[in-house]
Amino acid sequence: MFRPWLTFAVIFLILRYSGAFNGITSFANSALMKTGLMDIDVPESRRDEKFNYNFSIKNADGQTIDMTQFKGKVVFLNLWATWCGPCVAEMPSIQNLYNKVNKDKVVFIMLNWFQQSDKVSAFINTKQYTFPIYYVNGDVPKQLNVPSIPTTFVVSPDGKIVSKKAGTANYDTEEFKTFLGSL
Repeated sequence: MFRPWLTFAVIFLILRYSGAFNGITSFANSALMKTGLMDIDVPESRRDEKFNYNFSIKNADGQTIDMTQFKGKVVFLNLWATWCGPCVAEMPSIQNLYNKVNKDKVVFIMLNWFQQSDKVSAFINTKQYTFPIYYVNGDVPKQLNVPSIPTTFVVSPDGKIVSKKAGTANYDTEEFKTFLGSL
């Protein structure tokens, strides 16, 4: 009776600490996304929470970027990490969306919350993603201290959070692209 549980625990630990568990999670989420079950729902009513631009981030070159420079634009801000299977699973859909939108009107901020830039750069280069990657630079507003990743915020040009999605989603839908364009 004890032996099957011990075997399960050993297999789980091997998968977890070898990194294979992330691959399995990512694969499962990717398969679910292809079914359409994880398509992002366009918000029917907009939130009224103002976005706090009073913080800075760092770009891939290590330059400090003041978030206030993005006021007046639509901001697609995604909190993620390379070790997060659900984050990795939704990235192809974000890349596809990024390829389709007007980048003069929609700013993509893929904010890596936890890792050093060399590991993240290797990941991004391997996957051939072209959306801009940023890193946390000191303190961030309380509204970005989320309990789980991935979490994605969409901020309207007037500075209001119009969408907040915790968990994996497929952002590469015509409906969501139209939603971003309508802002």
